[in-house]
Amino acid sequence: MTDDINARHNAKMRKIKAARDKMMATKTEEKGLIMVHTGPGKGKSSSGFGMIMRCIAHGMPAAVVQFIKGNWITGEKRFLRERFSDEVRFFVSGEGFTWETQDRERDIAAAQNGWQIAKQQILDPEIQFVLLDEINIALRYDYLDIDEVVDFLLTQKPKMTHVCLTGRDAKPELIAAADLVTEMTELKHPFHDGVKAQRGVEF
Repeated sequence: MTDDINARHNAKMRKIKAARDKMMATKTEEKGLIMVHTGPGKGKSSSGFGMIMRCIAHGMPAAVVQFIKGNWITGEKRFLRERFSDEVRFFVSGEGFTWETQDRERDIAAAQNGWQIAKQQILDPEIQFVLLDEINIALRYDYLDIDEVVDFLLTQKPKMTHVCLTGRDAKPELIAAADLVTEMTELKHPFHDGVKAQRGVEF
């Protein structure tokens, strides 16, 4: 009985492998991707920083431009600045969440400064991957011009440079322009049960 189950399984896997090999043979193009991580669920920035870890492992110079979060001490910022400053440039443009700063003009100025830094990093031929963390929040509040951001990504981003933009409520224009869009969906979150943000999980 066990041999019969294994034989059927092996035959099924051979068919799947043949179909997958045929599909993969048609995927030959390489390009720098525009990626968007959005949605109300947790994991948007975490996923972006996971790709930064991959870049480090592959010897791909990268840059992070962090919008909105400001001087909040996060594990990823401390880790990258203290241990991988040669591999990853880390910039912070925001002064904190909008409900903390309570100053729209300062928030706009900080976002605009971050966008100037972001463009410099994207255009730098040494940098292969740029993470624009929480830029979608700046776009959501119109601190940045969505048309300008999309036009730059589509017309000026070097062909082989990857750019990942995170934050909930990504604008439709950005979603349309992106090569890869992932929406994080919240099913459960401990915050709703009175649990505060946990070190190592949230920051």
